[in-house]
Amino acid sequence: MLIDFKGKRALVTGAAHGIGRAIAFALARDGASVTGVDHRAVEPSENGLTIAAHSCDLTKRAAIDELVKTKGPFDILIHSAGGVCGQVGRPLEEISEEDWDAIVNINMKAGFFLSQAVAPHMKQQGYGRIVLISSGAGLGVSLTGIQAYASAKAGEIGLTRQLGHELGKFGITVNSVAPGFVRSNPTTERQWESYGAEGQKAMLERIATRRLGKVEDIVAATLFFASEQAEWITGQVLSVDGGK
Repeated sequence: MLIDFKGKRALVTGAAHGIGRAIAFALARDGASVTGVDHRAVEPSENGLTIAAHSCDLTKRAAIDELVKTKGPFDILIHSAGGVCGQVGRPLEEISEEDWDAIVNINMKAGFFLSQAVAPHMKQQGYGRIVLISSGAGLGVSLTGIQAYASAKAGEIGLTRQLGHELGKFGITVNSVAPGFVRSNPTTERQWESYGAEGQKAMLERIATRRLGKVEDIVAATLFFASEQAEWITGQVLSVDGGK
């Protein structure tokens, strides 16, 4: 059965680049009406497809509530915004409160506020799909040694399980995709280069499929969770990492 999102309204965060942008335009390709959101400007067109672009501070509950009120309601929420906020691994005692909050707020806190904002409509109609893009760092450790990132992604996974349990009776599923290492944006490109030839070779040898992930791998898993085919799957975390 082909995945078809005709008639569905989707909200996708992190749509300015990388995985979030690829998910937004894949949903549009498959028929959804998509609102792509980021803290930076979102280019609304790509390969003949168009999405509604919007800039929003996803760390602020009031901003999210206003976004959903004016651009919604939504049948599908994909929270892909997040990342390491330009930080690198440092010793525990050097991490400031601001550094910690920056990562936790855009990853886990935003995931909660977004879910909170879209849930009332989904409950009312008896249908909804929420997918949080977490990370292998939330299931293991951060390759870059960033404590807040590993903690925030583990928090997103916990949130997925809890919301899946709470919202299932309303016809709403909540799942998470946990990507392995994917060269999807300038940050991951810099990380990849920092490993050098030997480090890159060692990373590939630890992956069962002997290749890095592609954006398309993460898109495919996300669209499955957002589709009708996944209606009896909730509270789950799918590692898309090539096998480790």
